[in-house]
Amino acid sequence: MTDRDSQIQEIIEKNPGIQFREIMRSSGLKNGVLSHYLDKLEKNGIIKATRGPRQVRFYPPQITEDESIVIKALRKQTPRDLLLALVKEDGLEFSQLVKEVNKSPSTVSLYLSQLVDDGLVETKFVQLKKRYHIKVRDLIDKLVEDYRPSLLEKPTSGFEDIVNSF
Repeated sequence: MTDRDSQIQEIIEKNPGIQFREIMRSSGLKNGVLSHYLDKLEKNGIIKATRGPRQVRFYPPQITEDESIVIKALRKQTPRDLLLALVKEDGLEFSQLVKEVNKSPSTVSLYLSQLVDDGLVETKFVQLKKRYHIKVRDLIDKLVEDYRPSLLEKPTSGFEDIVNSF
């Protein structure tokens, strides 16, 4: 394994769920060169890539599919804020979540729907009020513990949030 292979592998190990552009910035490698190394590392099973619409995320090979879903949510500002609000106080109502994350109701609704679809959050009716609950508390706790600060303190711009939501 070359120094570049090791450098890229280390970036991915420390930042599971990292995207191509972030690796490019961290490594200083050009697009074509980085593509070559990522392809080689993936073919050899040293890294794992998940491909979504218009985005590819890279993970260490030991990350499970369930973990990759949580990591993807934690790497984006608004879903992360929603999950952390529910970790702090489970069973919040929609209006409380809007206040907690300080985003518009439509933005909160979009990301909450995604978190429910991904199986990370569930809704329950308590005294005729819809409340949101974390479904994967242990997994979130484990990943936050294992990968802090890289998952929690990476500032992502609101623009990146919007672009990545499509």
